[in-house]
Amino acid sequence: MPHLDRRSFLVTGLAAGAIATIPASAALADPDPAAETAQSLASRGLRSDPFTLGVASGDPDHSGFVLWTRLATQPLAEDGMGGMPARPFPVLWQVYSDERCRRVVRSGVAVAAPEWGHSVHVEVDALPSGREYWYRFRVGPYLSPVGRALTAPHLLSYGSPLSMAFVSCAQYEHGYFTSYRRLAEDHPDLILHLGDYQYEYTKNTYTIPGGNVRDHEGPETETLADYRQRHAQYKTDLDLQAAHAAAPWLVVFDDHEVDNNWADEVPEKPEVPQPNFLARREAAFRAYYENMPLRRTSVPRGIDMQLYRRVRWGRMATFHMLDTRQYRDDQGCGDGYRDCPAAVDPARSITGAAQERWLLDGFRHSRAQWDIIGQQVFFAQRDNNAGPAKVTSMDAWDGYVASRQRITQGWVDAKVRNPVVLTGDVHAHWASDLKLDYDDPTGPSVGSELVATSITTGGDGADSDPATHPYLAINPHLKFYNNQRGYVLTKIERDLMSADFKVVPHVQVAGDPAYTRATFVIEDQVPGVQQTYLRPLDTTLMRTRPMTVEDTVTWETERP
Repeated sequence: MPHLDRRSFLVTGLAAGAIATIPASAALADPDPAAETAQSLASRGLRSDPFTLGVASGDPDHSGFVLWTRLATQPLAEDGMGGMPARPFPVLWQVYSDERCRRVVRSGVAVAAPEWGHSVHVEVDALPSGREYWYRFRVGPYLSPVGRALTAPHLLSYGSPLSMAFVSCAQYEHGYFTSYRRLAEDHPDLILHLGDYQYEYTKNTYTIPGGNVRDHEGPETETLADYRQRHAQYKTDLDLQAAHAAAPWLVVFDDHEVDNNWADEVPEKPEVPQPNFLARREAAFRAYYENMPLRRTSVPRGIDMQLYRRVRWGRMATFHMLDTRQYRDDQGCGDGYRDCPAAVDPARSITGAAQERWLLDGFRHSRAQWDIIGQQVFFAQRDNNAGPAKVTSMDAWDGYVASRQRITQGWVDAKVRNPVVLTGDVHAHWASDLKLDYDDPTGPSVGSELVATSITTGGDGADSDPATHPYLAINPHLKFYNNQRGYVLTKIERDLMSADFKVVPHVQVAGDPAYTRATFVIEDQVPGVQQTYLRPLDTTLMRTRPMTVEDTVTWETERP
């Protein structure tokens, strides 16, 4: 790897107390032996490779992206410090225009400080738009893996078709992260993670039938050390590292990054005194930032973290990334499925008033071909009662009906060209049409929702004929269901968005191939999903009996 010139390396002396990064510098000059000596001295105290957690990029725009790594020689150390000495380390970074890392286009030095878990966040800018880049880091003699990043098209350009994948819910104990590996092999341009990147439980707490295939290290996550250790354990998985290195990510958290089903300042079980919950939330947010490729605008401040944001992919797409946890009213009538009067209370919100205004304003000003809402929990109505009662999940948008209505009406009033909601959380693939009035199945569709199953949560799952799921009969706007593990791979063009629902038959053993279970398309200015492909049912992967409403309710609320 080429060396930094003397002037570039000396910047580290000025930045030794910094938390994040220094600005991007010019391309590297000719190698300087003095810089090599300084780098060797800078790495003193490191007796093994500190790049055990891989690399990542994220939040791309038309001129740059964020680069991330975190130094850890002993990633599972109980104190959460990854075996690193308690001092800052200068970290060299380089961006290349070629995969073989020969042509340097940007370089600089960032400081990995112990106060931030020795994480590094570099905001690279001033790059040409619509290009592919590669990057890596160096500390002394240690060189990181190479990652791939992209800049978005120019703001006035559509660019090439966008290959975008989205995922959620990766419970380390429930299976191997094969889906991450298969996703990396698909070479997408952009990856959205919609929550439950990690789980908070200690081992033998959240178990699947037949037993978990791996165990979490450490206690249930409550302190900063706990969360740092847990994130590090997930990041040591080579399949996850491959997915991070494959393309830039857009990330948002859901509940398990903190505590199951938390809502704003309310823990999952408010009836049980938890005086330390806000301290727990603060620790979780700090560790989340430390371990994700996020811009400095998301640096947490106490118990608050700015996570909702907009990312433009030229004129082709605008991604509105939501936070449906930090500002929501507590779930009405408790968690689970309920016929609950609070669900329709117009005063209740899942986004909070400020975020809702921000989203509606974004709709009014959007000129994108596709407005894509990346968020956490099921958006469309899912009534599980065939009778007159409406029994729905209080943890989803069904528990905040007025909030959903205002946002849906907002994109209709703004004449958003193609609104598409992307969702995680429920550990199954779904596709649905979105309505202003779900009680009128003959009414027009006004949008589309695509839901990604889990990476591992719930174990292997099972194949089934989607038409036999009882929810599809009760809710005719629901068009597809599959309860295997996997991810969704989309291709976004000016006139069409296609979505392949990818599945991995087994996650309780490693290495299975992925295949497309179904394909749906959304045509330009034609709201709603249309199925174009359905793979025949694999009878060897079926349940022993058809799924019932009771099965679905149990499966979605079985978390401890």
